[in-house]
Amino acid sequence: MGDGRKLARKVRWLRWLINIYPPLLGAGVRVRSISPDMRQINVSMPLRWYNRNYVGVQYGGSLCSMIDPFYMLMLVEILGPDYIVWDKSVDMEFVAPGRGEVFAEFYVDDALLERVRSATATGEKYLPVLPVTIVDGAGNVIAKAQKTLYIRRKMRESAGDAHAN
Repeated sequence: MGDGRKLARKVRWLRWLINIYPPLLGAGVRVRSISPDMRQINVSMPLRWYNRNYVGVQYGGSLCSMIDPFYMLMLVEILGPDYIVWDKSVDMEFVAPGRGEVFAEFYVDDALLERVRSATATGEKYLPVLPVTIVDGAGNVIAKAQKTLYIRRKMRESAGDAHAN
């Protein structure tokens, strides 16, 4: 089986797994699509009784859950095992009430990957700030967020270093 088929199978498995992951499932978050190269993910969240706040609109915590893991997951898969990738923080501004289903798109482009690889080449940490916008079905902005990630390249010990006292 070629690498493309293996990756496609992994992407399908990951989408299924994310969609049954209890914190996201409990918030009503649903992965609508993942590109075969893991560079784009689209998610949605309908307004339901269990993710509605006191005044009847999307609960802010559910909106935060909606965007929480995706950039980290994408970069873990794209960069591979030579990198450490963690979520560091999120800054979210609620712009308008979410009165129905809401949507978010995550995209990793070549420029971001180049910045990551360049900034971490010598083992230094890199803290990219990645924008995410949550919109409703009409395209109206519901929330804007800035996700900060922690990324560092793992440095391998040379054979000489491993035996040094």
